[in-house]
Amino acid sequence: MKFLQDYPREVKVFLIASLVNATGSALMWPLVTMYVFEELGRSMQEAGIVIAIQSLGGIAGQLLGGSLYHKLGVKRLIVGALAMNALALFALPAASLNWYVFMVIMGLVGLFNSMAQPAIQAFVGFRFSERRAELFNIIYVANNIGVALGTILSGFLADISYMLSFVMNGMTSAVFAVFFLFYLRKISSVPVQGEVPRRTPHRELSGWRLMGNTRIYLYMSLGTMFLLIGNSVWNTGVSPFIISEGWSKSLYSFLWTLNGILIFAAQPVVSLIKRWFAGTSNAQMTASAVFYLSGYAVILLMPTYPGLVLAMTLATLGEMLISPATPAFISEAAGRNAPFYLGLSGGIGAVGRVIGPALMGGLFDQGGLAPTGWLACAMAVLAVGFFVFHAYANRSARTLEQSAV
Repeated sequence: MKFLQDYPREVKVFLIASLVNATGSALMWPLVTMYVFEELGRSMQEAGIVIAIQSLGGIAGQLLGGSLYHKLGVKRLIVGALAMNALALFALPAASLNWYVFMVIMGLVGLFNSMAQPAIQAFVGFRFSERRAELFNIIYVANNIGVALGTILSGFLADISYMLSFVMNGMTSAVFAVFFLFYLRKISSVPVQGEVPRRTPHRELSGWRLMGNTRIYLYMSLGTMFLLIGNSVWNTGVSPFIISEGWSKSLYSFLWTLNGILIFAAQPVVSLIKRWFAGTSNAQMTASAVFYLSGYAVILLMPTYPGLVLAMTLATLGEMLISPATPAFISEAAGRNAPFYLGLSGGIGAVGRVIGPALMGGLFDQGGLAPTGWLACAMAVLAVGFFVFHAYANRSARTLEQSAV
């Protein structure tokens, strides 16, 4: 890919490591609902509870990861979190013998996996501050190439052994931890913008005081939360719908494979969208919610497999717009405090992953796919409203700042 020639070698190595880790993650996460529903013989509502517990761990992990960035240091935080995530994944085969132990381990997987995320995003935003928006998008594309590769394998591995998927995910997480250990040790002598050396005194603002600056994170995070509630329709609506229709599980894997392929192949389409009517991070968030809403509407209007393919295409365009936009906005607006806000916004948004599966699972058990589609549409409408208000609040704040100058 010619556009990578402008980046130093360390960026290319980082992208390869991210791709490998994403491939391993994709072997597992689309199959959790199927595993609980089919292999363990639990209801969809119980499957939703497991995902909710994992998401609760994810919320705690996001908040801890953002708060501990400057206290522990980037190396100890990222490497430690990834290593503990690998251990939790390796424990899943034995934990599956007991339903309650399985739920606890899934919570730990969510905790440790999410602890690393705001730290990695903040590290990228600090180290490559001049091109952070572009690099966030490239990393996002690389990760989703890994998702495409992983989901190609996931459906076939499910027919062999669900546990094989879990163990392979643990292996890739361990490899990612080892990569960061050597990668961060190698560059530790290079100063990174936004990071203060440990021997340099710096007055830290309290978390409560940082939380008072709501325009940076709150409305954007609530919009993301509602999108994630709606996006649960894929795991606890579409997934059991495919099983109940007697279709092959590989058809569900193909939807996520399509998602990963589009994230790479449809970059020119997203570039046109950004150029025509979504040139800023704020506009990209709003446009994202509109695309998600369109996809959910298609699920309602066309509850067939071609309809699901079209819905995934529209939702993927929404995902491509919002995923790089949110960390880029926070990294630019929050400065040195970006790790805290990245963790806080990620934690608030992840509440949607807690609420969504339980709501969707209960609705599917009662009425099938249709009520889950209606809920997803309602959540996307709320997301549009919060993203519009987020843009307005930040535009008004900039206007006041310019007037003061």
